[in-house]
Amino acid sequence: MGTLLRITFVVLAIVVGFGVHRYQKITSSAPIPELNDAEYWGPGSAAKYKENAAIKAFDISAKPELIEDLKSQLSRPLVLPEPLEGIGFQYGFNSKYLKKVVTYWRDFYLPKWGERETFLKQFPHFETQLQGLRVHFIHVKPKSTEGKKVLPLLLIHGWPGSVREFYRLIPLLTKPNLNSEYVFEVIAPSLPGYGWSQGASKVNFGPAQVSLVLRNLMLRLGHEKFLIQGGDWGSIIGANIVTLSPQNVLGYHSNMCSAHHQMLPFYKSLRTWFPSFFINEENKNFFKPFGEELSYIIEESGYMHIQASKPDTIGSTLTQNPVGLAAYILEKFSTWTNPAYRKLEDGGLTKRFTLDELLDNVMIYYTTNSITTSQRLYSEGFNFAQMGLNLDATHITVPTGCARFIHDLFHLTDFELSLKFKNILHSSYYKEGGHFAAMEVPQTLYSDFVEFVDKVFAKPQPKQ
Repeated sequence: MGTLLRITFVVLAIVVGFGVHRYQKITSSAPIPELNDAEYWGPGSAAKYKENAAIKAFDISAKPELIEDLKSQLSRPLVLPEPLEGIGFQYGFNSKYLKKVVTYWRDFYLPKWGERETFLKQFPHFETQLQGLRVHFIHVKPKSTEGKKVLPLLLIHGWPGSVREFYRLIPLLTKPNLNSEYVFEVIAPSLPGYGWSQGASKVNFGPAQVSLVLRNLMLRLGHEKFLIQGGDWGSIIGANIVTLSPQNVLGYHSNMCSAHHQMLPFYKSLRTWFPSFFINEENKNFFKPFGEELSYIIEESGYMHIQASKPDTIGSTLTQNPVGLAAYILEKFSTWTNPAYRKLEDGGLTKRFTLDELLDNVMIYYTTNSITTSQRLYSEGFNFAQMGLNLDATHITVPTGCARFIHDLFHLTDFELSLKFKNILHSSYYKEGGHFAAMEVPQTLYSDFVEFVDKVFAKPQPKQ
């Protein structure tokens, strides 16, 4: 019996030792992948390309004939099937309300297009060439600093958003605030392939490669070090900038912090089994049981599977199809703002936004014909080449801030995020707001970001 116990002990020790070794190996930081930060992504041969580093003012005006054609398209008879009885947005965009949106777009929004275009031009717009691509960006410097320290900030949007998401946030960031000693110089680019930025002509232009282009944009503007804020793709691309170029980032803040580490399922299981160890009682509503969360993600990610596999097919159905484009984009501004809005015939769209705000965003996609190129980011973001970089295995030690808005698509605890983010200085929870926080609750997002920045630059207190 003694021998059997000794053998059992030795076997258990070996198993535990192997498990610990394996865990340490999996959770240790992988080296930073080496990527070519000058790789050419434009059309044709790189050998014939000579980059123009000039920064030029950019006119975002749409061609008048395009607007006239849009009016004609919206004036065609709109034949849509009736929605099922008692159904709001559960089956997608409600056709009854879609007719109302089209009517407003045609009869009220487009007649004041000049006014809307002037509104979109309120911030300075620029363009420059980077790695074969024409990149558009908004660049707003504080007009008055009043003794505040000016910090450069890269604002990164996602899909199906655009720089339009930041129009209520930018004024807050660029005006001195009594509650903070900092004010921000904001650079908000249109992601390559989105809006006024040129899309790549080559394959494998994924989030990692986009992050290098945006890093290079900041360097061209003279910012060797800068802050980052983003949600959706902006969160992923921002994290990639930190991963690949940590020496350039002062701090990273996101309203959709995420990690895709191979140990994440195990960590989430621990949270499910022992919730009180990882979630404060007041924040438990932010985290769904595993089965409920999985069901919700599957239900809401159908678009992602299509765009990750056949972006050009779905893009072709939406190109020069304004009604379809509006339905496809605006449906996300309903469900992702608050899943309860699915029960409403109007999708609750005007509970948090105005139709003018929402149509501004649709118009950016429509007038730039960028829906297909925007969707290709999903295909390039989930292919073997991109996943093979394993960026989530490389630790981030740059100061990190994570703001969670309750109605966003998912949330991770600090424990789960710690698989990648090793310096979370700021972690917050808000019981109002959803996926498009910059557009929906700009004041809350601004206050959270400033609180994070204050922590990043806090002076160490002298020891007592």
